[in-house]
Amino acid sequence: MPLSFRQTIQERFEEFHNAHPEVYAYLLTLCLELRGKGFRRYGIRSLWERVRWHFQVEKDLGADFKLNDHFHSRYARRIVQNHPELNGFFELRELRAA
Repeated sequence: MPLSFRQTIQERFEEFHNAHPEVYAYLLTLCLELRGKGFRRYGIRSLWERVRWHFQVEKDLGADFKLNDHFHSRYARRIVQNHPELNGFFELRELRAA
């Protein structure tokens, strides 16, 4: 069995996050921009697709730059944890998988 399947989602998230800090930075930029425009809440999935477009198309990294859909909720939690002013910006549900 490949190593990635033996890791938890959280372990794979941490590995990706450490390897690609630009994803967090860009996602945070979008959140702060939205907050600055008066948005009190926004959907992380919508932002996740915007991040995907940014890196694959605008930064020309192509389809080889993968963003795992299991990570978007982890990023939402990390952003709120690091930026309490964004508390309540995302609807956060209980994690069902480790």
